[in-house]
Amino acid sequence: MTSLPAGFLRDRRGASAVEFALIAPLFVLLLCGICVYAVWFLLAISVQSLATESARASLGGLDDAERRALAQAYVAAHAPDAGLPAARLSQTVDVAADRTRVTVRFDASDHPVMALKNLIPSPPPLIERSAVVAAGGGAP
Repeated sequence: MTSLPAGFLRDRRGASAVEFALIAPLFVLLLCGICVYAVWFLLAISVQSLATESARASLGGLDDAERRALAQAYVAAHAPDAGLPAARLSQTVDVAADRTRVTVRFDASDHPVMALKNLIPSPPPLIERSAVVAAGGGAP
């Protein structure tokens, strides 16, 4: 076995490069995770807002059919403003005599940020949020 040169173990040149090479991949994965979850939370908040506002818009209807139509029209009109493509969005409007429940689902599986799902543990691709409003001002 050959011996190391006398100053090799004391030489600190390049130590920063080695440390960077060890830490950089973890740091990049951390940044990817922050980006994925930040965009997912933004999408989830947008879906919740859309469900809440469409349920609120349904209150202007005089009967069940009009409440349903108002909620559906609100989602169709305001989904692009929330950055949610209408093709990836579905909704269910459940109208009863005393309440209206609007459920909005968004499929984020083809969203560009979900391309990183193989690098990190990713959030679920289907975002589903609902909102309930009471007709007549009572509690749901």
